[in-house]
Amino acid sequence: MSTLEENRGDGSDLETAEKIILRWDSTTCEEAKENLIFQSGGDRDEVDRYLRAVDEVQRHISSISVSDQVKAATSTIQIAMARLEDELRNILISQTSTFEPDSLLLDSSLSSSSFASSSRTELDDDYSVTTCDEDEEQQQQVDLVLPDGSDSGSRRLSRSRRSNSKSTSSIREIDLVSPEAVSDLRSIAQRMIGAGYSRECLQVYGNVRKTAMETMFKQLGIVKIGIGDVQRLDWEAVEVKIRRWIRAAKVCVRVVFASEKRLCEQIFEGTVEETTCFMEIVKGSALQLFNFPEAISISRRSPEKLFKILDLHDALTDLLPDMEEIFDSSSSEAILVQSTEIQSRLAEAARGILTEFENAVFREPSVVPVPGGTIHPLTRYVMNYLNLISDYKETLIDLIMTKPCRGLECTNDRNNPDMDISQLEGISPLALHMIWTMVMLQFNLEEKSLHYKDEPLSHIFVMNNVHYIVQKVKSSPELMELIGDKYLRKLTGIFRQAATKYQRATWVRVLNSLRDEGLHVSGSFSSGVSKSALRERFKAFNTMFEEVHRIQSTWLVPDTQLREELRISLSEHFIPAYRSFLGRFRGHIESGRHPENYLKYSVENLETAVLDFFEGYTTAPHLRRSQ
Repeated sequence: MSTLEENRGDGSDLETAEKIILRWDSTTCEEAKENLIFQSGGDRDEVDRYLRAVDEVQRHISSISVSDQVKAATSTIQIAMARLEDELRNILISQTSTFEPDSLLLDSSLSSSSFASSSRTELDDDYSVTTCDEDEEQQQQVDLVLPDGSDSGSRRLSRSRRSNSKSTSSIREIDLVSPEAVSDLRSIAQRMIGAGYSRECLQVYGNVRKTAMETMFKQLGIVKIGIGDVQRLDWEAVEVKIRRWIRAAKVCVRVVFASEKRLCEQIFEGTVEETTCFMEIVKGSALQLFNFPEAISISRRSPEKLFKILDLHDALTDLLPDMEEIFDSSSSEAILVQSTEIQSRLAEAARGILTEFENAVFREPSVVPVPGGTIHPLTRYVMNYLNLISDYKETLIDLIMTKPCRGLECTNDRNNPDMDISQLEGISPLALHMIWTMVMLQFNLEEKSLHYKDEPLSHIFVMNNVHYIVQKVKSSPELMELIGDKYLRKLTGIFRQAATKYQRATWVRVLNSLRDEGLHVSGSFSSGVSKSALRERFKAFNTMFEEVHRIQSTWLVPDTQLREELRISLSEHFIPAYRSFLGRFRGHIESGRHPENYLKYSVENLETAVLDFFEGYTTAPHLRRSQ
């Protein structure tokens, strides 16, 4: 600009300095209005000349005493401050487009901690009960009604795949503005603060950087949403937001807030504005960031929320040390207090859900027996729930500080011989919570078994469900470690006892038909076997076995190994008895009329028929007779 080239002085005296400042007065010079002193690729000598001019005028104001001269110099400084304010704003605005959130969100050191990389895992069968093949399962729903009357809502639970290691990510500062711009901003801020224009400087700086912060938050997916709005969302939508929030929060704290603080320090270093400026910029964004987990922490409790609440708790726990480093001044204490309180409320919510879950398991009200005595949906749900809990054992062991003593005392009150509290001493409070939940499940299952009209089926039901509990514990190393061998042996004894009760209830009566008592007769003319009694005995056996086969082939023992063991046990009990009975008395029947009506089944027929038991057939298969 030609006029600006005229009368350039070296800024060595007040008059020359005033001329330099006035040349850049945009209120009087069109060229000054259209151009910038601090511009990319601009004349750096002009920048240095202008800054020296401001320093010179400010020095004279401090040293001269003639009022007219002070008034003139002050007027010049006002012009300079207005110009520097514009330059400050222009530099800041030109530097707000350098943030690239996508690369930060994908950065494994920032977004892939033990809780941030998630894949959806649902509780088994979505409360469904498998009766045959997976494709032909009969579904039955069961609701866990919490003590406050709320339904469990969505019956799908999700959790993040967790590793045992803690996140190793930490603060990672980036350049929010270029190093050259930082130098210019610092030079401008020093002059404005030195001239008593700190308020104007902070206002311009704060407004632009707050706008930049809002833009970065939007790019990271953090938007303004009220606590009430969060609580009105469906839980599945909230789950998605939680996963996104965890990823974004790590970037917000470890990159955005940390980098913003460093920028403030670089520009306002050594001034009282250094801390107040940072808090002025980030306070609103920080409150916005933590509104979401706060809403989750005070929302209605239900079982499916536990794991995402724990994810949020772990995320905050992981971030707090970094936040303490970033928000280390008294002016930022409120943010730390808020985040710590939210972490505490999330912990309390998790503890409350566990306790309410125990009660809900015990009180789950479904009374319609599951067909075939198979595994109840409640059993599947609870055991898969406990399995997921074991993934969070490190967190929950820290959160659960008291033992559920009342619950364990109630066990004795209900006359449960399978719980010996003394054997549970010394295990962690979390393990006690989990065992107590399993005890509640066992009580509930015992109550449900009473709704079967067929006593043997009630024992099959208990056997199936307790066996499922045992197998779920054994299949999870984490769950096995928590529960321990002692209680597992108790459960194993329960399902084996149920199997024994089933055999007694079903087969004692059948085997009684194969006894010798009442078959032998003696008299003055003859001694031997009563054929009529023998025919009735064979007839009774055939009828009872056919009835058992018809009914129990529709029952289901879904575990292949357990089903085979049960069949073998049955065969070992009644097949030898039938073989012996048949061997001893076959001749008596064959010598009489219509033997085929009584000798209907060979030993081989019965051995084959046993293979139909507990298959869960809709209609009993045909029972093959002897040829």
